[in-house]
Amino acid sequence: MNAPEDHQEQHVSVASMEDSPVELLHRASGLSRQRIKAAMSQGAVWLTRGSNTQRLRRAKRPLLAGDELHLYYDAKILAEAPAEPMLICDANGYSVWRKPYGLRSQGSKWGDHCTVVRQAEQKLKPQRPAFSVHRLDRAANGLILVAHSRSIAAALASLFRERSLEKRYQIIVSGDFSGQPDPIRIEQALDNKEAISEASFRRLSADGMQSLVDVRIETGRKHQIRKLLASLGYTIIGDRLYGSGENDGVDLQLTAYLLAFRCPVSNEPVEYRLPAKWMPKLV
Repeated sequence: MNAPEDHQEQHVSVASMEDSPVELLHRASGLSRQRIKAAMSQGAVWLTRGSNTQRLRRAKRPLLAGDELHLYYDAKILAEAPAEPMLICDANGYSVWRKPYGLRSQGSKWGDHCTVVRQAEQKLKPQRPAFSVHRLDRAANGLILVAHSRSIAAALASLFRERSLEKRYQIIVSGDFSGQPDPIRIEQALDNKEAISEASFRRLSADGMQSLVDVRIETGRKHQIRKLLASLGYTIIGDRLYGSGENDGVDLQLTAYLLAFRCPVSNEPVEYRLPAKWMPKLV
């Protein structure tokens, strides 16, 4: 069982410009100054000034009277060691990364050190801000875009919203998919929103028990591919949420392998593919 101090929230009003964020949170939480500083670097401390709230990472950042500090401390989350993403392309205004299994696309109020966005901020040279553009399930593997300015983030988000960006995935599902139309178009509402995918059979395993399937999605709903394929009776191998559990211990066999769009920097068409060594392997 966790000690009470291992999971806690603190919200502290700043009374004076002389106040130190570390000292205020240390007194409020009972945590050591070193743990407060570590929580800051990992994105678990926030500062509200007026109508703006953002992560506070600098222990010596000056405060103003009327500011409010927020600490979201979870020792288990902060102890996680992030998996290493791989840079596929640095296009300056944005970058393309291979997100490995287990790495998050986005952070939460409890921290962001185990996210592609934070890793990009720290790893790229020269360093620059990073903004999330889209999501890829934590359990999945594959290509993800990170923007490095608000204008580029808005331009890329617009491509997703207008369905002007092609996204392709390869998955391994339970069962023989070869009898399905090629492609089969799957249109269902998810969370009361339109969800559209097209799936094509690629190959059957030697024992006939699993199929490699190529998927193109037009919309980007949460768990879209996993839910829509499961609704047809083809659960993705390693899917602990929508599967039957017979493949526990196996990584989710869902890989985002292609992104194609018109570059918002050059206005030229670009295509990014995941290297073959990270593609799903059907036995």
